Amino acid sequence: MSLSSKKQEAKNKVKEIMEDMLTRENNSTEEFANRLIDIMEEWLKAATINYISGLTAPNGAVTGVFNGKLE
Repeated sequence: MSLSSKKQEAKNKVKEIMEDMLTRENNSTEEFANRLIDIMEEWLKAATINYISGLTAPNGAVTGVFNGKLE
């Protein structure tokens, strides 16, 4: 999976939190922050790293510049 394929799902979950919080008489910024971070963490864990090139390790430590992108 990639971030873009999960973006709408994460957006919908954030909207659900906001709608839930707006219907309450007593809002909790702490609860909102915790719920939002949980969604963001779940979304970011769906990311993949697409390695293109740049790193070498012939007989030792890995060196070079990582060329890739987060998807």
